[in-house]
Amino acid sequence: MPRLDNGDAFPILAFDTVTDGTISVPHHLAGHYGVVLMYRGSWCPYCNMQLSGFARAKSKLDRLGIKVVALSVDNEADATALAEKYSLPFPLGYGVNADEIAASTGAYINHAPRYLQSTGFVLDPGGKVITAVYSSGAIGRLVAEDVIGFVEYLKSKA
Repeated sequence: MPRLDNGDAFPILAFDTVTDGTISVPHHLAGHYGVVLMYRGSWCPYCNMQLSGFARAKSKLDRLGIKVVALSVDNEADATALAEKYSLPFPLGYGVNADEIAASTGAYINHAPRYLQSTGFVLDPGGKVITAVYSSGAIGRLVAEDVIGFVEYLKSKA
């Protein structure tokens, strides 16, 4: 499974979300800098910190026109509970097929139980990858402050 490199078009992924119905990325992010977060599951404390960090950074992300989506293999009930617990203000996808997502994005998979390892992408407004962060285990992931600083830098050079 090849990893996505900077400049690659992000593959089309459609998935159900807790509050926004079925969405498709990168279409949902079109015209904005986008962040796609694949998280291990609602049970993962590192994922919870990451997602709540993006929620807390909402006003800065909004100011820069950055849209965020997150997805996992969690069932709908677990994803809904997670979204409510942290007041997540972005679409939270659930029930994705780990093998299909990994095949199109290169994300690492945990085999037993089966879930996606933390993987994050920053996309340009045209849907191309400008940063990819792959983790093969519990740690190593995109954080909101880094994304904000990166997009501020890119906008200053535009």
